[in-house]
Amino acid sequence: MDLSHPIPNLPTPRKERKPMRPEVPVQAQRMPTPARGVAIPVEEKIRIAGLSLHYGTAQALYDLTMSIPRNRVTAFIGPSGCGKSTLLRCINRMNDLIDGVRVTGELRVDDVDVLDPQLDVIALRKHVGMVFQKSNPFPKSIYENVAYGLRIAGVTDRKVLDEVVERSLRRAAIWDEIKDRLGQSALGLSGGQQQRLSIARAIAVDPEVILMDEPCSALDPIATAKIEELIAELSDAYTIVIVTHNMQQAARTSHMTAFFYLGKLIEYDTTETIFTNPKVQQTEEYVTGRFG
Repeated sequence: MDLSHPIPNLPTPRKERKPMRPEVPVQAQRMPTPARGVAIPVEEKIRIAGLSLHYGTAQALYDLTMSIPRNRVTAFIGPSGCGKSTLLRCINRMNDLIDGVRVTGELRVDDVDVLDPQLDVIALRKHVGMVFQKSNPFPKSIYENVAYGLRIAGVTDRKVLDEVVERSLRRAAIWDEIKDRLGQSALGLSGGQQQRLSIARAIAVDPEVILMDEPCSALDPIATAKIEELIAELSDAYTIVIVTHNMQQAARTSHMTAFFYLGKLIEYDTTETIFTNPKVQQTEEYVTGRFG
């Protein structure tokens, strides 16, 4: 991953819409041996090895090791407080904003050492975008929300801005709904539209990884379905990591699923395996709703 290029060069949008993955039935069978990792038959994008995190004297993550594949959707699941959002924020150094945080171990995106104290964190976040639980449009026009990152990067050519704004909104499957309202405030959009606008803003700066922290938790079922379909489409061009409490959503949208509990990685495998034949009893109990 090259952290130096200043001008985005978005991938060409695909004309065909990728169908959503079918929901995986929850029919787990108990097996006794915990899995420490999984062999992934695709190229690695993110490597996490022996990662631990402390908030002051309190430890929140314990010796996590996993490999996240390129151009796939990986879901982090587990009950509240299990560390899944904390790990997500490690990938683009959002935890740096919290006093007293100490992270040890290895975390790499391609050949970039994310935990390097000398790393240009702003450049990292151009390549590792973030979509938060609550949509957070700026109090600006729809157009300026998407163009914001480009302007920060020094892009001033109106033609380039117009092209990237339209392309990003199309990729976020919202262009047809708002193309005649680009000059209006983004705050006037519905919740689902605001979340897709946030995704358009994230992809406008041409990231390689998109982190999503419960992006559908505040949305109605129709808006949620649109976001899930969008996630499936975007995985052709981006590596996506999503935190979700919704087991059905994890089953529908992800290729890989990691189950966390009390800051530890309990099991990580293909989504089909996690939901139909997990190797750890605790995983089975969680995905079948016995706790959490």
